[in-house]
Amino acid sequence: MRRFALSLCASPQDAEDAAQEALIILYRKIGTLRATGALASWMFRIVRNECLRHVRQLASRSDSAPAGPDAPPVPGAPTEPSAEDAVLRRLEAERIAAAVSALPRDQRQVLILRDVQGLPGRSVARSLGLSDAAMKSRLHRARTALRDALTTTTPTG
Repeated sequence: MRRFALSLCASPQDAEDAAQEALIILYRKIGTLRATGALASWMFRIVRNECLRHVRQLASRSDSAPAGPDAPPVPGAPTEPSAEDAVLRRLEAERIAAAVSALPRDQRQVLILRDVQGLPGRSVARSLGLSDAAMKSRLHRARTALRDALTTTTPTG
């Protein structure tokens, strides 16, 4: 969950906060989960929503914070993304998450374990009870389907 949050959040601190909040939400609402097989996708959705909430909070803080025109920019300091960039990034993350969610379950599992969580191929194969070749085949099909889905759909805007 933390790695997934790191891929969506702007900073490691935000990712840590989002992952912790997601665990709290998961703990509080686990009784509402109907299908046990949906636990992983539900967890990732909660993490994604928490990361998006952090982005919204950052955007609202930067909008309400008075701009200091007298303060010169610090050379070498990272510039904060504009609210428009944050929204575009959020929309892109939502589009990717929707495309991943649309994958067949077997492909989605392999893709998340391998590419999102960063587990080694053999570990993924073992945890899913697959041969290395079967895991690689599913991963290839998942990546191809995801690439096709993301190139055929256009971002909202």
